[in-house]
Amino acid sequence: MEILDSKPNVREQVMKHGIAYATDEELIMMILGSGTKGVPVEKLSERVIDALNATNEENTVQALQKIRGMGAGKTMAIAAAIELGRRRNCHKSVVISHPKDIVPFVQSYAIHQKEHFLCVTLNGGNEIMKIRVISVGTLNQTLVHPREIFSEALMENAAAIIVCHNHPSGNCRPSKEDINTTKHLKICSDILGVTLLDHIIFSARGYYSFMEHDLIFTE
Repeated sequence: MEILDSKPNVREQVMKHGIAYATDEELIMMILGSGTKGVPVEKLSERVIDALNATNEENTVQALQKIRGMGAGKTMAIAAAIELGRRRNCHKSVVISHPKDIVPFVQSYAIHQKEHFLCVTLNGGNEIMKIRVISVGTLNQTLVHPREIFSEALMENAAAIIVCHNHPSGNCRPSKEDINTTKHLKICSDILGVTLLDHIIFSARGYYSFMEHDLIFTE
């Protein structure tokens, strides 16, 4: 069996230069890990890239299954990597015009049994730059420190942020702590010059927007 170590510099070069250093074929090689009898991993990765380039997204699994040497395990590994990449990057450059526009991009966190506090950074055109998890656990001003929220926003030269968190109970109404935290973040945003556009509480059943309820306070 041909394995990735037949080209040992791939992992070493990626470790040294970063994952973006690798070619598409080398990324596939690292996902596959090995080839099969008669089909070395280098050749198998080339066939996978050719299939992906000639296939619509919805037919990816079927196309991969037709490749000699691609069993169910390898096929699903490639499909899963593609889907994960899509989910992690589908928000890039999306323009946020209304609070509800951000909900689909954070909705996956609604299934968690702990509160996940997220920060969405936006540029001057209200396009999403990045979505980051700030903390996991019960929301309070100690867990959600402005330093963690605004430091990355400032480094990214973000013009604005939207903060979001899930309510595992399914009730999206803000608690007293939610309201106090929002007040505190608004004061910090005014000082730092990074606009706090909204605080959204969401669950699997819906969402609550502080902006829509006039709870983004101005000092």
